[in-house]
Amino acid sequence: MRAAAAAAPDAVRRREYLAALALTALGAVALLASSAQVWARARMELAGDLAPVTVELSASQAVPAVSALGWAALAALAALVATTGAARRLVGALVALLGLGALGSVAAGLRPAALADAAARSATAEGGLDGLTVAWAWPALACAGAAVLLVSGVLALVRGTAWPAMSSRYDRHSAPRATRTDAPAELWRSLDSGADPTDENAEPKER
Repeated sequence: MRAAAAAAPDAVRRREYLAALALTALGAVALLASSAQVWARARMELAGDLAPVTVELSASQAVPAVSALGWAALAALAALVATTGAARRLVGALVALLGLGALGSVAAGLRPAALADAAARSATAEGGLDGLTVAWAWPALACAGAAVLLVSGVLALVRGTAWPAMSSRYDRHSAPRATRTDAPAELWRSLDSGADPTDENAEPKER
């Protein structure tokens, strides 16, 4: 009964840890996925008798910070796994700041004036812009990813010190086996019987 009660907090901490990792990965993927899409379109009226053209704005043109913040969040995911204690709390604070930065970048980049400036810069001809429309699904995905990063960062900041560390079983298996320190007479008897005196599990061979 006591063992079950002691194991319960460990299970809770492990679930929190895995949830923070999953949320960080999800937020990073959402930012990167949305950054590859067209966020806005504008109609450009050209001079003379030329037909109007459509100017498309990708996230890299409208809000270039989204892609960079997504890659930074992936790097922070690896840091969450590799760190412990206060260092992990610092990584959590960084993840939360990445989420806040992404939210602020999307809000600033979607202002009509900012979109009009970005469309004018990306246009390949001179003309007047008209009919600017936003494909809201992709900015919404970026905002959702930013919000998820904010949640995972706050969770790591508050609870990160209690989470488990990276397993050290590989270091334990790779450590050299300690040799036995038996008396010289015992070592000679082991050699005489055909057993390896440095192997603790070896059994003397029957003659």
